[in-house]
Amino acid sequence: MGSETAPKLPSIDFSAPGLKPGTPEWVSVRAQVRQGLEVFGCFEATFNKVPSHIRKAIFDALKELFDLPLQTKLRNVSKIPFHGYVGQYPMVPLFESMGIEDATIYPKVESLSNIFWPQGNPGFCQTVKVFSEQVSELDQIVRRMILESLGVEKYMEEHMESTNYLLRVMKYKGPQTTEAKLGLNAHTDKNIVTILYQNQVEGLEVQAKDGQWISVKPSADSFTVMIGDSLYAWANGRLHSPYHRVMMSGNEARYSVGLFSIPKGGYIIKAPEELVDEDHPLLFKPFDHIEFMGFYYTEAGQRAQSALKTYCGV
Repeated sequence: MGSETAPKLPSIDFSAPGLKPGTPEWVSVRAQVRQGLEVFGCFEATFNKVPSHIRKAIFDALKELFDLPLQTKLRNVSKIPFHGYVGQYPMVPLFESMGIEDATIYPKVESLSNIFWPQGNPGFCQTVKVFSEQVSELDQIVRRMILESLGVEKYMEEHMESTNYLLRVMKYKGPQTTEAKLGLNAHTDKNIVTILYQNQVEGLEVQAKDGQWISVKPSADSFTVMIGDSLYAWANGRLHSPYHRVMMSGNEARYSVGLFSIPKGGYIIKAPEELVDEDHPLLFKPFDHIEFMGFYYTEAGQRAQSALKTYCGV
């Protein structure tokens, strides 16, 4: 297939000054969001609330973080799987990542930063907090549009208050070859919404419903918005949670940063009754996201074709 006919993710512009609930601009963008998430489970978003100096600063902060000695990075630990330091895996030798929980709250970022830099690093903390805050605005717009499009606005407050933010920072070493090498295995995200921002080194691929892999080619001004299994279950399958992976080639490192809205421990994810009917029978029993994550990282969870269906499918 020629490059001119290669499938692309939808591109949606969230930068219009008149983009406010109830306006024609809002209704138009909301329809694009719904279609993109039904068909692909993700889309490219242009969002000008994150200025260029903050976008540059976040990558400078990532490089500073990943340049730390391994023993220092290993101090990033969490009781929740995949929220702390991840690396040194023989299956994906190019990949390492770290998690910053509650990344929109300065004291939380600072307490983690002090583990790496006991003398303090206020520049790093401010960059992470400001970037996360600004990107969280896009997360909230998208989630509001999703609930409106599904006709379940009455759950808006509960839905918005049910999540925390995790900023996950990732580095993929260049494999030093033109041959594509696996950077990260194909997987679906398990959270509510993921918003990814990356440097100029490509590698992210998303699987379309027909099984074809789409190479994501975002611009310096765009973010990749993707839904995870928890929102897929909450919406009772009316949106698509896509498989995606990272394939690396060349010599340059790929840096990427993702803001994940994650259900709080103890919050039960349950499809609203309005989204369950004869045409859309209930797909999943109610579940706690943190408990589901615990299952996902067991041998049975890793072996399952769909960990979510195995864990709580009806």
